[in-house]
Amino acid sequence: MPGEPVNIICMKWGTRYPSRYVNILFRSIGRHLSRPFRFVCLTDDTACLVEGIETLPFPENPGVTQARWPNVFLKLVMTRDGFANLAGPTLFLDLDLVILDSIDCFFDYQPGKNCIIHNWIERRKQILRPRPDIGNSSIFRFEAGKSQYIYDTFLRELDRAQDRSIFQTEQAFLTYAMKERHWWPEEWVRSFKYNCRPPFPLNLVVAPKKPAGAKFLVFHGQPDPPDAIKGFPGKRLHHRALPAPWVEDYWKE
Repeated sequence: MPGEPVNIICMKWGTRYPSRYVNILFRSIGRHLSRPFRFVCLTDDTACLVEGIETLPFPENPGVTQARWPNVFLKLVMTRDGFANLAGPTLFLDLDLVILDSIDCFFDYQPGKNCIIHNWIERRKQILRPRPDIGNSSIFRFEAGKSQYIYDTFLRELDRAQDRSIFQTEQAFLTYAMKERHWWPEEWVRSFKYNCRPPFPLNLVVAPKKPAGAKFLVFHGQPDPPDAIKGFPGKRLHHRALPAPWVEDYWKE
């Protein structure tokens, strides 16, 4: 039986990610989510988006001065009560994701709680210290209509949120503003860079492999999914990735 309707929200501006990324994400969710959903894309360019994608303009800048608006601080603004008339479980997704399996569990896990990826760090950095308690905002869930406190914290501490000596990224501030948060299970969300591409020098001779049990594959930074499919030269040898044609089985309309 389908569950209660849920929300998916993403955002697209600039030219790095064309409409195809939004369309693929929308189609992939349709294949991997069994319950009804509302799909909202915040964008200033609605051209070539497929039917079923609800588009909304970017909200007004709440006072961010660090970078040109819109920017990644939109992820804080969307937690405001009444934003886009959203209500209930809302899953934010970056566009550079590949869905590998059913994502129903992302709405069943820790119901009513804030959930976010435990951010990855380079393997060499994990030798001497544990991963910091910082989230990766590529995939996070919040309760729309009950998360005003996140937005209020953002407005109240706007200068601190933009101070890179305090919070290196917007996702560090989001993790802080959530107050109580839960990490997604490690096996559900994997990084292409850290969990698929072999470490140097094996990456030069061994192709990236699909991670067992993963639901989402996150392509934070580079390469992007099309680069992974055909192979990524990288600027440095340890960034290089051999072709991973299996990605194309999932990253498609």
